[in-house]
Amino acid sequence: MNAPVTSNTNAPVTSTNAPRKLTTSAMIASIAEEGQRTARAPFGHALARIAEERPEIVGLSADLAKYTDMHIFREAHPGRFFQMGMAEQSMLGAAAGLAEVGLVPFASTYSVFATRRAYDFLCLDIAEPGLNVNVVGALPGLTTGYGPSHQATEDLAILRGMPGLTIVDPADSVDIEQAVPALAAAPGPTYLRLLRGAVPTVLDEYDYRFELGRAAELRTGRDVLFISTGLMTTRALTAAKELAADHIDAAVLHVPTIKPLDSETILRETAKGRLVVTLENHTVIGGLAESVASCLAYAGAGVRIVPIGLPDAFLAAGALPTLHDRYGLSVSAIKSRVQQEL
Repeated sequence: MNAPVTSNTNAPVTSTNAPRKLTTSAMIASIAEEGQRTARAPFGHALARIAEERPEIVGLSADLAKYTDMHIFREAHPGRFFQMGMAEQSMLGAAAGLAEVGLVPFASTYSVFATRRAYDFLCLDIAEPGLNVNVVGALPGLTTGYGPSHQATEDLAILRGMPGLTIVDPADSVDIEQAVPALAAAPGPTYLRLLRGAVPTVLDEYDYRFELGRAAELRTGRDVLFISTGLMTTRALTAAKELAADHIDAAVLHVPTIKPLDSETILRETAKGRLVVTLENHTVIGGLAESVASCLAYAGAGVRIVPIGLPDAFLAAGALPTLHDRYGLSVSAIKSRVQQEL
């Protein structure tokens, strides 16, 4: 059963979150920190905008348009939206057929369904022929409190081995808005880890531009190098600011593209003699940490890394802020781990 997720159909706005009370609604709460600016449904608005310029773009949903922000596209371009029902395999097969005739599909569902349930269709119908199909997975990692049936904690590990598949894990609304047109322009298949609903707006403060396959240094620092992806980049930036009060100078290298990995930048930045900490909203098995570790090992670089990520376990259900503290993804947990390692 697909658990309900809150949604908002208004045009994108920037707002400030009020302090949250940890009620049952916190199981589907925004990932934004208190006081952080947010934008509503950045994926849906970005897709609707680019579709104005590119009539070949179409949208598909497996009965989850409202919960993947695809409803924004549906309302703007109803004749180019396809509701496929609760049949993720059929949705990806249909997306492959649309791509075969020259259309550019964006197919959205929850990450658990796109990766666990429909893997073979993504692999053989889309990736093997190299079709321009963009799979959009909502609720990646620990972005819902509804337990293992909805927590895609291993989606990167599942998909990294798929030949020719580009994988993007955006940090915030700015990243998403810039990634959507880049993914539409990419010739082969892509997978986007979607942040939906009220998404933090952070990277506009760092003169950031999304470039497919490139990492971006957002902050310099002499003591610690955070190599982060997805929502953990916003946490790394906050942790770096707060660690400065303890005279710990932390750099932040944001890696929005997990595959292909920007090995050149990673090798250059990890060679500067700092504590290297990877941060990801994913199990430490098969995601960013192991990507960085293999990059260093293949290059013969003897650099130790400290992985911050989810454990190799099925996670509990509960309020998101509580779970992020419990599993080490909160800012306070990041700071404690760095202080311990130093």
